[in-house]
Amino acid sequence: MTTLSQSSCEACRVGAPTVSETEARELLKQIPEWSLIEVDGIRQLQRQYKFKNFVTAMAFANQLADISEAEGHHPGILVEWGKATVTWWSHSIKGLHHNDFVMAAKTDDLLGK
Repeated sequence: MTTLSQSSCEACRVGAPTVSETEARELLKQIPEWSLIEVDGIRQLQRQYKFKNFVTAMAFANQLADISEAEGHHPGILVEWGKATVTWWSHSIKGLHHNDFVMAAKTDDLLGK
């Protein structure tokens, strides 16, 4: 388990600072399978997980939904046959917050990765 996955999300309000490029690179070291992407000018974290079929991918998505609800922070999840793509970003600040890295680590922990 990483330090990130042991953390909890903090309240993130409109106007909260996004993580800097330097902070993002440092935090990514704790979640090396994740990628920084940009969609419509908004920096996000994304990772694709592979599964043996649709049912196991959907079960993973449901587990992630439970954790996300408990933390009050929700990802984009695309479930397809044999894979689930998870994207984290903070809608309220239109970018990446420390919470997104915490939740990416918690997502990895669902599968022990």
